[in-house]
Amino acid sequence: MSRPLESAPESPEAAALALFANAAAHLDAGATDAALSCLEQAAALCPDLPEVHANLGITLDGAGRWAEAESAYRACLALDPTFDEVHLNLAALCLRQKRLGEAHAVYLQVLSQDPLSAHAWTGMGVVLACVHKETEAEMCHRRAVELEPGHRNARFNLAYLLLRQGRMTEGWEHLEARAWRPGLPGENAPPCWMGQPLSGKSMLLIAEAGHGDAIHFARGAALLKARGAARIVLVTQPALKRVLSTLKDVDDVVAPEEPLALNTFDFFAPAMSVPLHCGVTLESIPGQVPYLFAEPANVAAWSSRLDTLLPERAAPALRVGLVWRGNPKFENDADRSLPGLPSLAPLWDVPGVSFVSLQKGAGEDEAGRADPAQPLLALGPHLHDFADTAAVLAQLDLVISVDTAVAHLAGALGRPVWVLLPDYKTDWRWLTERQDSPWYPTVMRLFRQDSTQQWGPTIARVAEALGRFAATHPGRGSTAPRPR
Repeated sequence: MSRPLESAPESPEAAALALFANAAAHLDAGATDAALSCLEQAAALCPDLPEVHANLGITLDGAGRWAEAESAYRACLALDPTFDEVHLNLAALCLRQKRLGEAHAVYLQVLSQDPLSAHAWTGMGVVLACVHKETEAEMCHRRAVELEPGHRNARFNLAYLLLRQGRMTEGWEHLEARAWRPGLPGENAPPCWMGQPLSGKSMLLIAEAGHGDAIHFARGAALLKARGAARIVLVTQPALKRVLSTLKDVDDVVAPEEPLALNTFDFFAPAMSVPLHCGVTLESIPGQVPYLFAEPANVAAWSSRLDTLLPERAAPALRVGLVWRGNPKFENDADRSLPGLPSLAPLWDVPGVSFVSLQKGAGEDEAGRADPAQPLLALGPHLHDFADTAAVLAQLDLVISVDTAVAHLAGALGRPVWVLLPDYKTDWRWLTERQDSPWYPTVMRLFRQDSTQQWGPTIARVAEALGRFAATHPGRGSTAPRPR
């Protein structure tokens, strides 16, 4: 909840205050619907209390009811234009809906009332970064950090900007403010590694964030081994356990729910902190690929399976894997994912190509309903974890994917992969304007949206490039590297 309310006189206001207090109790208990009911009744009883509208807006906002939240915020501000917290919430809501001009105006209004608001300065920086005014955005984020050095969002936003520009030394430092940086509970937990000597030491390396991040930063194990770590155990998501077990620099891979003797480790390290303490720069990115491998037995099983499911015609067809949707819970998924499988229709006109769907979760059902004019082998239901996906990738000539975990997996396996990138909030690791990636050199090609933020022109370029690729590459699903 936001501002506390003062005691109130009798009748409608008293009843509204009682409902307000009940709403707070319901929210503390996780009963959002009951809290909303109380707040709505309070607003109806006493519509001139800005705090009631403020908390109604916050609660509706958290429930994803954005239009109603905006109405509540504006009702609050009509009563109290100086309510900066609500201005900031309204600006953030506009930003989520890509109403950048409105968000910009709200942040300006907050700063006119409170020029020392770190929240408003970094919010303004986010808006400016979204329209590629990165110099101005950096100035805003730095002003926020200057005003409030411990402001986590400001430091994270600055990290995002610096890393995207390849300014990694400072970028990694600010990335330490990330919200998901994991710790270890309990008296037996080892200390967090901060760059101390590792010769002969044991390390617990903890994957962070999504599956793609875990794959991307698993390469940190090699950096730790190079510094002398004698034993490294990687903790990662269950779906990645088998494929990350092929990392040559880890001694064991476990899932979070598996028991661990924490007192046997000298240190633990969040995977995304390793580049900071190992001094990774744009010039020293550990980009050796492959660093993951498909299991030989799994490759053999899938080879036989695909030969049956993809009978070649007169000449072997190029085998191309497709992924068009990411995790819908990701904050920028609406921009990084394609609207649906039909967006890839221009690819169907490229001759000599057999397409394979690697889509899992959101969008997986679309593969089973593909247009009969374009046969698409839907493998999603048969892929039980990323080790299965790796075995399939070993049989493909190319993967075309949006910015999601399969793109990272293909790159880590050293397989040719084309990644479709949105213009809006492009992830920092793809840097700016490049068509290649130093994280996955020689195997990855980047296809970026233009400033229209429409996928049509991007897919047209991909289709043209695929035609050239098919004309110059024999389709046979070349053999993947084997574990060493």
